[in-house]
Amino acid sequence: MPRIQPLDPSDATGQAHDLFEAIQGKIGMVPNLYRTLGQAPTVLSGLLSLKGELDKGTLSPADKERIALAVGQSNGCDYCVAAHTMIGKGAGLNEAETLAARQGESDDPRSQAILSLTRAILEREGFVTDEQLAAAREAGLTDAVVLEVVGQVILNFFTNFTNHVAETTVDFPAAPQLQPA
Repeated sequence: MPRIQPLDPSDATGQAHDLFEAIQGKIGMVPNLYRTLGQAPTVLSGLLSLKGELDKGTLSPADKERIALAVGQSNGCDYCVAAHTMIGKGAGLNEAETLAARQGESDDPRSQAILSLTRAILEREGFVTDEQLAAAREAGLTDAVVLEVVGQVILNFFTNFTNHVAETTVDFPAAPQLQPA
C-alpha cells in the first residue's frame, strides 16, 4: 500500500489537472508515479521539465532506457525497472537487452560505454576516476554525452527515490527476474 496516495486524475485541479491532461494526451494514461507526484504539482512539473529537456539531447531513446534500467536495478526500484522494461521495448530493446542493461551490459560498443560510465557514476557516487572518464572518451563519448549521461542518472534517481519514499504501486507489467550469475 502506498505511503503517499496517488491523486485520482478526476479529483485533480489547477496545475495537477493540467499536467495530468497533458500526460494523458501524450501517453494515454497517467501512471501512478505521476499521480503520486501530482500531490506536489511543482515537483511533477519539475520532473517533466527535466525529462523534456533531456529528451532534446543526443542520447538515443534506447540508450536512455538502458540507463534507466541500470539505475533502477542498482537502486532496487521495482516500479522503474518494470516501467522502463516496457518503455525500453517500445524504444527497440528486446527482453535480453533489457535484462543486460539492468546489469550494465550491452553488445553495442557505444551503448556499453554509456552503461560503463553509468555504472561508474553509480558505484562512485559521481566521483568517477580520471581513468573511467578517459575510457568513456576513448569509446567515443563526447563531453556533451558524458553530461547527458549524468543528467539521465539524476532523472532516474529522482523517480527511484520518489517511488521508495511513496512506495508507489507498480502499474506496469512486472519485469522478468534476473538470473543469478
